[in-house]
Amino acid sequence: MPQAPLPSFGITTAPMQVSYQDILRVWREADAIREIEHAWLFDHLMPIAGDPDGPIFEGWTLLSALAAQTERLRLGLLVTSNRFRPPAMLAKIATTVDIVSGGRLVFGIGAGSRPSHPLARREYEAHGLPYHDFRHSVEDLAEACTVIRRLWTETEPFDFHGAHIDLTGAFGNPKPVQHPYPPVLVAGRSAAVLRVAAEHADLWNIAGGDIADAAQRSALLDRYCTDLGRDPAAITRSITLHVSYDQPGITRDAISEALDAGFGHITLGLPAQPYPASVARWVADELIAKSGYAIADKQ
Repeated sequence: MPQAPLPSFGITTAPMQVSYQDILRVWREADAIREIEHAWLFDHLMPIAGDPDGPIFEGWTLLSALAAQTERLRLGLLVTSNRFRPPAMLAKIATTVDIVSGGRLVFGIGAGSRPSHPLARREYEAHGLPYHDFRHSVEDLAEACTVIRRLWTETEPFDFHGAHIDLTGAFGNPKPVQHPYPPVLVAGRSAAVLRVAAEHADLWNIAGGDIADAAQRSALLDRYCTDLGRDPAAITRSITLHVSYDQPGITRDAISEALDAGFGHITLGLPAQPYPASVARWVADELIAKSGYAIADKQ
C-alpha cells in the first residue's frame, strides 16, 4: 500500500486592519522557515471584521507584491472571488502572479457570494458589482474554471459561449510557468460547489471549526468524484483552522483532529492587529512541531 503523503502547513494572513509592512514582515519570515510551505491572503474589498471602514488591500495586487518579495513559499488567495473579476481577466492576473513568483501560485477560487455575511455583501454595491443568486454564482464558477484552464493551455484563440460567459477570440499569452497550469484549489462547503470541485479542483478547501461536518463534506466530494469517474484521492483535502495565540493547545488539537479526518493540507489563520513579533517562528515551533510534524519527517 502506498504511503500517505505527509501533511503540509501554511499560514493565512487576512489583509485587513494591518499595514503592508506588517504582512510583508510575516511572509518574509515564513519564507525562511521550511516547516511553513504555503501562505495565503483572502479576497475581500472591504473589511469583514473589526472596523468596517478600516484599511484593506486588494488581494491579487498584494499577492503579486509578496510573490516578488519571497522565494520559496507556495502562495495564493484563499480564495479569489469569481464575482469580482471577469474570468478571462482573472486568468491573465493569475498568470502574471505565477510568472512573478517563478511558478509558485496555487490558484484558489470560489463562488464568491456570502449572503449570510452582511459585511461581505456590502462590498458588491459599494464597488458597483452585480450580486447574483447562489445558483447563478455556482454555474458561473464552473464556466470560469473551464475558461481559465483553456486560456492557460490552448495555443490558438477560441470562442466560448456559455450560459453566463461569452468570449470571442479569447487567448492567453504568456502562459503560466507551471505546466500544464497552476494547481486549482476550489473552496466551499455547499453540495453545488463540491460538484464543481469534483470536476475542476486539484485541492479542495473548507473553513474549519466543525471538523465532523468537514469530514462529511469530504465524503460527499468523494461521491461526486466517483460519479464523474475521477479518483477521489486526486483531490487534496485542505482545511483552514483559526489560530489561538493564547491557547495554542486548542489549535494543536484542531490540527490533530483535521489530520485524522483526512485533511493533509492545513492552513493556519493568523489573527492580526498587528501580527506578533516572530509569529511565523512561533507557528513552526508551537503548532507544527508540537503537533508531531518536524521538517525532518519530509527529508
